[in-house]
Amino acid sequence: MFDALTDRLSSVFDRLGGRGVLSEKDVAEVMREIRVALLEADVALPVVRDFIAKATEAATGEAVIRSVRPADQVVKITYDGLVEMLGGPVDGKGGEPEGLNLSLNPPTVILMAGLQGSGKTTTAAKLALKLVKDRKRVLLASLDTRRPAAMEQLATLAGLAGADSLPIVAGQAAPDIARRALQSAKLQGFDVVILDTAGRTTLDEAMMSEAAEIARIANPSETLLVADALTGQDAVRTAKAFHERLPLTGLVLTRADGDGRGGAALSMRAVTGLPIKFLGVSEKIDGLETFDAARVAGRILGQGDIVALVEKASEELDVAKAEAMAKRLAKGQFDLDMMAEQLQQMKRMGGMEGLMGMLPGVQKIKKQIAEANINDKMVDRQAAIISSMTKEERKKPDILAASRKRRIAAGSGVDVAEVNRLLKQHRQMADAFKMMSKGGGKGFAQMAQMLGGMGGGGMDRMKTMGGGKMPMPSEKEIEEMAAKLQAGSGPKLPGLGGLPGFNPFKK
Repeated sequence: MFDALTDRLSSVFDRLGGRGVLSEKDVAEVMREIRVALLEADVALPVVRDFIAKATEAATGEAVIRSVRPADQVVKITYDGLVEMLGGPVDGKGGEPEGLNLSLNPPTVILMAGLQGSGKTTTAAKLALKLVKDRKRVLLASLDTRRPAAMEQLATLAGLAGADSLPIVAGQAAPDIARRALQSAKLQGFDVVILDTAGRTTLDEAMMSEAAEIARIANPSETLLVADALTGQDAVRTAKAFHERLPLTGLVLTRADGDGRGGAALSMRAVTGLPIKFLGVSEKIDGLETFDAARVAGRILGQGDIVALVEKASEELDVAKAEAMAKRLAKGQFDLDMMAEQLQQMKRMGGMEGLMGMLPGVQKIKKQIAEANINDKMVDRQAAIISSMTKEERKKPDILAASRKRRIAAGSGVDVAEVNRLLKQHRQMADAFKMMSKGGGKGFAQMAQMLGGMGGGGMDRMKTMGGGKMPMPSEKEIEEMAAKLQAGSGPKLPGLGGLPGFNPFKK
């Protein structure tokens, strides 16, 4: 999400960074380019006008013009403006995401509304999974009596989320189903009941009247509108129309991972006044992220989202397996089974592309990464190669003669050359871990010199990333870094410095 906007803004700020002093003419030129970038990202025109007016006023102040690093000040002003546009605190310092308003007297009622095809039913199940992980008892109830198999679909998804679903009674009207769901939730001691209302392909009076009646019956703590981010400004218009008839409390944008522009997200809060509470980031049952204005603004400006990466790791990684692997690595052991486990963990955390989107500074080397074929398809091919091996071959790759390699290549649908690349990469990594187990800080330095990298091109490829602007540290620098890491005082994360007052970890 926001890829096009991130690329455009990164280009603008890269050019700005070379100027020691900014004149009012320079600021006007930058703001004009930012305005075009936002409009190309499908941000609503009134929102863009308001943003540019505030940013221009802040950027032409004496503090910026006379600043030691005026370009950084302009980036910070843009960051603050994006946070405010997305619904964060005006001072731009981040703050807690709004989250769900759970009632003190359960059951909390959450009403899901939206057009048909927006992902409403799937989002209801994703939300249920989030609540189940927070140790809440959740009841899902489908009030969609029109779409074929809508109730059965929600029941199936409820099972995947570990939630309960209201038994289906044929021929019952939506308001009666809502009453039955509320009664069942109270009698059975559920913490949360999620009501999934019917949608239409377009807005109509019958749908709105039914949703309004259900809202009156259920008196929900949260009424969430589910909108498709790919529809752009149509999603904003849909939100306004629903808000006129329903007491909406928040928004959920689905298919955010497929929306390269992000105009709907940037416009939604400003136009409707409603907070964006969640983003649907994949079709998987766990593909729902809590929306955080400060962190999203950081992503737009190419600063990544380390907090999200850490959260994802804590959710997806098996602690016991990780500890067992760490012990084996400490002894210098690293076989192909362990490599396959690492690839699986990467996929569970969102794949190569998902992880790179959370890392700061990656946006500037996206082209080089693409040319090196470092992507999810490469990871899938590597996993397929390893799965085509026998247990003995994965434990002892040295026994892989030419005939075995041909069999593995045929079984995984790749060339023998690709099998050889994987084996070379594994050998380099295994050698690196052996050195680490022996040499402490010295081992770190030797590992950095040997590590082949995911693409198999080694450190030479990494040195060329960013057009030569990203020199790799020397052996001495790596040893110093290793010593600091061992002492618990590691270096600052790349890409998170330089912005005055910008701290993505501050809540």
